[in-house]
Amino acid sequence: QVQLVESGGGLVQPGGSLKLSCGASGSIFSINAMGWYRQAPGKQRELVASIGIFSRGTATYGDSVKGRFTISRDALTTIWLQMNSLKPEDTAVYYCKATGSARDYWGQGTQVTVSS
Repeated sequence: QVQLVESGGGLVQPGGSLKLSCGASGSIFSINAMGWYRQAPGKQRELVASIGIFSRGTATYGDSVKGRFTISRDALTTIWLQMNSLKPEDTAVYYCKATGSARDYWGQGTQVTVSS
C-alpha cells in the first residue's frame, strides 16, 4: 500500500502562483511514476502533469498548463507542482496520483481556487 498526502492548495488571485506538494509513504519502491490530476465541478478528472520516478524522470504536461506549471520530484517520495500565471479556469480539486506496479493510488485532494 502507498499513502499520499497533498498540501499547498488555497485561494489565489489571477496571475498569482501556488506550489503544491505530495508526499508518499508505505510501499514507495513499487511506485513507477507520480503526477497531478485535477477535477473541476461538472468536469472529468484530467491530467495536469506527471513525472517518472526512476531514470531521467521525464515530465508530461496537459496542454492547458504547458509553460505555466512545472512538476518536480526528489529522489523517491515527494513531488511538487509549481503553478504560475494562474487563471480562473485552473480552479479545481488537485489530486496526487502514484502509479504502482500493481495499481494506482490517489491522495485526498487539495482545493485550488483562482479568483479575484
